[in-house]
Amino acid sequence: MILKIVVLAKQVPDTRNVGKDAMTPEGTVNRSALPAIFNPEDLNALEQALRLKDLNPGSTVTMLTMGPPRAADIIREGLFRGADNGYLLTDRAFAGADTLATSYALATAIKKIGQPDIIIGGRQAIDGDTAQVGPQVAEKLGLTQITYAEEILKCENGRITVRRHIDGGVETVEGPLPIVITVNGSAAPCRPRNAKLVMKYKKALVPLEMPAEGLPYAEEYKNKPYLTLNQWSTADIDADLQQCGLSGSPTKVKSVENIVFQAKESKTLTASDQDIDNLMKELLANHTIG
Repeated sequence: MILKIVVLAKQVPDTRNVGKDAMTPEGTVNRSALPAIFNPEDLNALEQALRLKDLNPGSTVTMLTMGPPRAADIIREGLFRGADNGYLLTDRAFAGADTLATSYALATAIKKIGQPDIIIGGRQAIDGDTAQVGPQVAEKLGLTQITYAEEILKCENGRITVRRHIDGGVETVEGPLPIVITVNGSAAPCRPRNAKLVMKYKKALVPLEMPAEGLPYAEEYKNKPYLTLNQWSTADIDADLQQCGLSGSPTKVKSVENIVFQAKESKTLTASDQDIDNLMKELLANHTIG
C-alpha cells in the first residue's frame, strides 16, 4: 500500500553543554547560546518511517519541524537519509512555545499539508523530556495513537502493528490508520546519510536562508525548484496567534541548570524511620519536593 508519512522532528540544544547563558530572562531556552542537534529519538522515528517507505514503494516521507531558520538543518538531514520533502514552521509568533502551543502549531500545519496515513515522531525531546507533543497532536487531530514504539512490524489493510517497549516488558499492539506513533530511543538507530542525496540536497534552503539575487548560487534556485524548502509562518497555516508561542503556553520554566553532583555532597542513609523522616524534611526544606 502507498503511505503518506509525516515525521515530526525537532532541532534541540545539546543539553550536555548547558551553561549560564542557557536561559533567557523570560524563562525560555536561549537556543542561540547552545549547539543545536537533531533530537535523538526523532532520528529513531525517521528510521521507522524510511523502513515503511522501503517496504511500500510509492510512499512518501515528509519532515515537519518548527523553529528558527537554522532548524531547516533538520529537513536537510531528513532529505540526506531518504525523506522526500519537508516543512519548516518559522515565525516570531511561534517562539517560546511549550508542548501545548507546539502541538497546536504542528497539528494545524498537518491539516494544511493534508491528512497523512502515519504521523511519527520521537517519544520526547531532550530539551524538555515531557513526551507530551506526540500525544497532544493525536488528540488535536482526533487520531488513534501508539506510544513507546520500538519497531513497526507491519502495515497492511489499513492497520499497523507495532511492538512497544514499556515498563516491565514488551507488548505488540495494533491500530487503524490514520495514526500517530511515538518512538523510543531503544528503536533501531537511523541510517547514515546517503552520499548521492547529500550531493543533491546540500544547497537546499528555506527562503529566509537564500542568497540575494546576483550573489553566487542565487540563479541555481530558479533552475532547481527542489532546492527550495517549504517555509510557513502563522499566517500560512491560518493559526490562531493566541494559541501560539508564549501566548498559548501556560507552562513557564523558572530556570535550567547543569548540576554536577560532587562526591563530598553524598550521604549514606539507612532504612530507619528516623533517616527517612530526616531526608523528607530536608527535601521539603530546599523545595526539591512539595
